[in-house]
This record gives sequence, structure tokens and C-alpha cells, in this order.
Amino acid sequence: MHIGLNPMMAAANTLTGLNGGEAASTLSSPGSQAAASTPFGDLLTDAVGQVNDLQVQAHDAVTGLMSGSGVDVHQAMIATQKASASFELALAVRNKAVAAYQSVMGMQF
Repeated sequence: MHIGLNPMMAAANTLTGLNGGEAASTLSSPGSQAAASTPFGDLLTDAVGQVNDLQVQAHDAVTGLMSGSGVDVHQAMIATQKASASFELALAVRNKAVAAYQSVMGMQF
């Protein structure tokens, strides 16, 4: 079932994959990065782009519903809920990232 959270799930799966042996090899030799790995910044950019796409789809569905151009109520509601859920998840990830950054900046060396 596609619920519109694939960008965040892809980022979570990528981060989960780094917890295994892959992280040890990446951390032990900084010059040898896997060619198939995607930079974290690109994952976040893609995730934000897909959240935006869901917001645009929800806007189009609601506009279509209001103009009577063949969009059903349930389609508009599903589109808005997908957009809302993806935005809430992106906001939660952002809040966790900001909290982690503040925690690191508060450390004394």
C-alpha cells in the first residue's frame, strides 16, 4: 500500500543499513566510499521534493473537487491525508536533526 512516505522510508532504510558492517568499512577507511551509496543530502533533497509533490497533488485534488472536474471526495481526502502525513514526518525528522545538531554543538571537547 502506497501511503506517500517512500522518501522518508528510503532515508530510514539507508540509515538502518549503515548500522551493519557497511558502516564499519565506511568509517574505517574514509577514502573508500561505496559508489552505489547516495549522499545523505541528496536523500533529504529528494524527500523534500516528494513531500512537495504530494502537497501539489493534494492542492490539485482539492481544486478539482471544488471546480467539479471529476475528482471524488474520497480521492481529495486521501491526497490531503497523504500530504499531511508526509509533511508531519518531514517535520519530525527536521526536529530530530535540529535537536541532534544542538546536542553536538553543546558538547565540550
